[in-house]
Amino acid sequence: MAGESPRELLRKYGLRPKQSWGQNFLGDPEVLSRIAAAVAIRPGELVVELGPGLGHLTRALAAAGAKVVAVERDRDMVRVLEEQQLPGVRVVAANAAAVDFAQVSGEQRVAVVGNLPYHLTSPILFQVLDQREHVSRAVFTLQDEVVTRLAAEPGGRDYGLLTVLLGAYFDIEKLFSLPAHLFHPPPKVDSAVVRLTALPRPRAEVKSHERFRKLVKAAFAQRRKTLSNSLRSDPSLATPEQMKAALERAGIDGGRRAETLSIEEFAALERAL
Repeated sequence: MAGESPRELLRKYGLRPKQSWGQNFLGDPEVLSRIAAAVAIRPGELVVELGPGLGHLTRALAAAGAKVVAVERDRDMVRVLEEQQLPGVRVVAANAAAVDFAQVSGEQRVAVVGNLPYHLTSPILFQVLDQREHVSRAVFTLQDEVVTRLAAEPGGRDYGLLTVLLGAYFDIEKLFSLPAHLFHPPPKVDSAVVRLTALPRPRAEVKSHERFRKLVKAAFAQRRKTLSNSLRSDPSLATPEQMKAALERAGIDGGRRAETLSIEEFAALERAL
């Protein structure tokens, strides 16, 4: 079974990929080994895999020495995974976009891995952000252009909300691209593998992590507008006069656009508020 391709396994179990669930299965052994290697698993380390599907990456993670908690909501895929009885793998029938990493694993800090359906990318990335204290690192296969945005530097159109929010707490690396033909069925766009490594402390000091998120979200809400104007999208942050004073205290020109501010500058503005 370990050598069976996604196409062969689906045929064996009388299944078809669910397009509405964004199921695109990766079965290339070399690529799967590269992804598992990118996690840098310590022998016996527990890894939470989100959306394991048919179990191809699950087997690669187990072969690399991991104990895997495989979180899968598709009952058909759960049946396939359970029937394989992979050593060191525990299958959990749950929604990967809403799972509590610490609770499902029984560990305070875990590595999180997954070949994510494109439509669940943002919800899962926000889960990683919300549960960052329990995530040592995350390795995800995402849409290529999304990975480019996550790893972007300030000053360009790729730089945005998640770039800043995740970058405040994680080192973000685009590792390698994966052409669409490697998947079954092939998606319409290429994918890429990204690694998020938790920083020992936030990249810049903030007084309130909640306010920092609200600030960054407001700044990018109308990214074509100047910072002074876009920040008005959330009146709960400050009055226009208070925001003007905070920008001055932080040494930031309100005529700039959000995409030009570094993470450190966003943090300085949050502290000034």
